[in-house]
Amino acid sequence: MQDPATLLSEDDLALIHALQLRPRASWTELGRALGVDPVTVARRWSRLSERGEAWVGLSPGPRLFEQVCTAFIEIECALGDPAAVARSLSRHPHMLTIERASGAHDLLATVATRDLPALSRYALDVLPAVPGVSAVRPRIVSHMFTEGGHWRIAALAPGQRAQLAAGAEELEADRGQGEITASDRAILGHLVNDGRASYQSLAAALGISASTVKRRTDQLIRLGLLRFRCDFARPLGGWPVSVTFWAKVPPSDLPDVGQALIRLPETRNCAAISGTENLILQATLHSVTDVLRFETQLAATHPSLDIAERVITLRHEKLLGHLLDEHGRSVSVVPPDVWSDVGAGPGSEV
Repeated sequence: MQDPATLLSEDDLALIHALQLRPRASWTELGRALGVDPVTVARRWSRLSERGEAWVGLSPGPRLFEQVCTAFIEIECALGDPAAVARSLSRHPHMLTIERASGAHDLLATVATRDLPALSRYALDVLPAVPGVSAVRPRIVSHMFTEGGHWRIAALAPGQRAQLAAGAEELEADRGQGEITASDRAILGHLVNDGRASYQSLAAALGISASTVKRRTDQLIRLGLLRFRCDFARPLGGWPVSVTFWAKVPPSDLPDVGQALIRLPETRNCAAISGTENLILQATLHSVTDVLRFETQLAATHPSLDIAERVITLRHEKLLGHLLDEHGRSVSVVPPDVWSDVGAGPGSEV
């Protein structure tokens, strides 16, 4: 049974910010930047991790979006069924994130499959057959400007951020072609549970050498297919409000507007999408009153941005494979596998 929910401390948030910048940094490096000894940092992280209040997992790299098909899918449910539908869909390996919405739809899901035909089967055949689902409206991503792994909290001083940046390992970008293999999927399946797992422990679990695991992980990062990210229970950290804006932007302005929006500290996800509204913007805020402030700022800064709808998330049920409780804490993990056959994953039979 979970402990009663308590807000994260300033020290907790500082560690989370440090791990957002350097998800796999050593306790020594993190302690040096935070001004505490490595044992204290490790103990603090162990407490956060054991309670599900923070975790290090995986995030898609920018080039992965060129290889898979991603969509934001609005789902309507039969009366009284949204919670049951969310529980059922949370077991699907293609269902990356699930949000309980406050708008015209009951659920907003972020879905990825290996290609458009697979997404079509999932949206047209699999999802409508799930008990309780009454309507499915996919918005296919044509370009992802940014995703949630780039979002940062502001808990560290500039000097601390610079210190962590200075110690980062530089991996030279690989311009070659790369695809996710079956062995890669096995590595990723373990890393999504614990992105700080040692290469030795991964090697033991997979029956391969630690050098092979490290070499392939580093290669996926250089190819732009993989990134590590640190997430946390946002309601406990002072960011309880997530809002999704559906907007129309003249196609000629879309690249510039998208690039400008990703520089806003509140922006979590931003993408060009199919449909009447051609842009989705998801932001994380401190309060409901911030929604109007943020939207007013958008309107003043980007006159060509026409917001058609704004939807506040009532609860995140799933976040990049992590199943969350009502306070945003991770309680279990369903490893994403966008390359698997649609309908073949746990709980996704039709």
